[in-house]
This record gives sequence, structure tokens and C-alpha cells, in this order.
Amino acid sequence: MVKNIDPFKQITTRIGCLRMTECGSIQALYRTILVAYTPISSYEEVEAFFVNLKRSYRENHTYCKVVIGDFNAKVGPKRTSGKLHTGTHGLQWNEQGERLPELIMITKSTHGNSQFQKFASLRWTWESSDGGYHNETDHIIISKRFCLTDVAVVPKFYTGSDHGLL
Repeated sequence: MVKNIDPFKQITTRIGCLRMTECGSIQALYRTILVAYTPISSYEEVEAFFVNLKRSYRENHTYCKVVIGDFNAKVGPKRTSGKLHTGTHGLQWNEQGERLPELIMITKSTHGNSQFQKFASLRWTWESSDGGYHNETDHIIISKRFCLTDVAVVPKFYTGSDHGLL
């Protein structure tokens, strides 16, 4: 199989897009990876970010779409049967964590982080400088659930950041 990667496209200052083509013997499969970084400032900026992310997601007509990013959102376990695309293995909720499942439901995608049962240490994607606080704020969202086999933080991988490698 031959894989081609299109040039990286910056959609906004907080959203980027990478498209890949995998050419097999039968047909080409197209995949899109959207990389996102949610603002933490005003409500209007956060709303504009999610509008741009939804538009970018819908405009990419590919076989498999993946959204990876720091959403500053804590998505806990599924609380109602209405949140079908959110799994049962999240840690806790915050306000941004309420907004992210809305995006997931609108795009009919799946929240990868909450699909797999893990120890808390394999879920923390952010750690405070003193090591006293941990949060799961980086997330993977995917359009095809069966394409996802696991989501976990890579243990003992130094990134030079306060975020772990997801």
C-alpha cells in the first residue's frame, strides 16, 4: 500500500488539517486529521472555535476523520443514554466537557478517550508543575469507531511540556 500525505493546511490559528491518501489494490482511502487547540479566554472565542471546527469537520469528505487536540475539556463517564457517542470510562466533567459531547453528537463521531477502561495514570494528559494536579483535557474524536483500537497516554515519554503524549 502506498500512502500519500497532502501538505498541512492551517484553517485558523487554532485548527489545522492534514489529509492522507492510502492507495490499495482496490480503491483509495482518504483520511483527515484535524488538530485543534481550544481557547480558554472568552465565551465568544470558544463559540467561534467550535463553529470553525464543526465547519472544518463537515467540509472534509473523507473516509475517516480524526480530531486530536487540547480541548481544555474534562469528559466524564456517560451520564444519560442520550450521549451515545461518549463512553463509560471518563474521569470527571467540567463546563468545556459539556460542550465537547455536543460536537461529537452533531458530527456523529465517537469520543475515543472514554471508550477504553484505563488506570487514571494512563488517562492524565496534563500534569501541574508540582505534580499535584492531573487532568484529562486532550482528546481524540473519530468518525469510524471500528478504526480505533486503543487510546492511552504513553507512559514515561518526556515531551518537554506539561502535556503527556496521547
